Amino acid sequence: MKKFFKSLILAFTACCCAVSIFASDPYKVRVPMTEDEEGAMVWIIDFDTKAKLDSAIVTDKVALFKGEIDEPVMARIIFDNQPYLTFVLESGSFVADPIKRKTYGSMLNDIMSEYSKKEEELANRFRASTDEAEKQKIYHEYLALHDATMTENMDNPIGYYLFVDAASSMSADEMDNWLKKYPDLKKYQRIQNILDSQAKKSATSPGKMFSDFEVTYDGKTERLSDYVGKGKYVLVDFWASWCGPCIRQIPVLKELLAEFGDKGLEVLGVAVWDEPANTLEAIKSHGITWPCIINAQTVPTDLYGINGIPCIILFGPDGKILSRDKQSDELKADVRAAFAGTLKVD
Repeated sequence: MKKFFKSLILAFTACCCAVSIFASDPYKVRVPMTEDEEGAMVWIIDFDTKAKLDSAIVTDKVALFKGEIDEPVMARIIFDNQPYLTFVLESGSFVADPIKRKTYGSMLNDIMSEYSKKEEELANRFRASTDEAEKQKIYHEYLALHDATMTENMDNPIGYYLFVDAASSMSADEMDNWLKKYPDLKKYQRIQNILDSQAKKSATSPGKMFSDFEVTYDGKTERLSDYVGKGKYVLVDFWASWCGPCIRQIPVLKELLAEFGDKGLEVLGVAVWDEPANTLEAIKSHGITWPCIINAQTVPTDLYGINGIPCIILFGPDGKILSRDKQSDELKADVRAAFAGTLKVD
């Protein structure tokens, strides 16, 4: 599922000549905590850049932040390196409550709270429904709510925040159209990251040659080129042990290997965003028999513009990418078409 407003104040002061400055407004943010966090350090970080904006020590079960800000920014409460709550850091005095998962008492945060309330109501209705037509109706209600709230707040951090939620699933053309309409979005780091990821995904789309990478783990260095471009079809599965959809594709890969292994198909796992010990345990518990590059982390996902896993790529005997981002029956169909010589590649 997919994720405010205040103009910059330009002040002029005179001292022989006019000098322009950006005026800052005060904020006071009260963050309720528990007795267990007493004396701990809590941070406010910029949601976009992850820069630390402010810090406070929990006293009497409260972290109290005071400061000044030039313009509202989407921010996060961070404790023990974990995000507690996302909210808008703006001028005024308000409460950001990670226990109740809500922020209230300021204009933009009240808008966010109302949006979250409606979103939760739709989610509860969706979970309670057993009728597929009704579920589709509720889902479209959610999309309408998301899009309306996003477009109404494109001049403030709420619009940006909800746009980031939607942008990861946009095509390059859709993204380009939105950025033409709202060019200020380009100032955000996360948007630049998405654009970079889309460019890399395009460069590693079907019809393109593979891009090599190397990973060193436990004293051993392995490269994608050790397996790909060696005269065989290779399915490369970028996965992680904690990823449920990844685990559900393991039987699919086993089925394809049983069907085409004797005809020249190989499977390679590449463990990303995972702890090596967890990867090794998953390999054992799920009976994975194909080789796996361990501890790849973000090396291949950055290179191939992979935003979500599993990402399964079929490489041809010469190393050309034949299929990408297919799962289950669609993946089976592409592999079978490749061996039949009927797979169309753009």
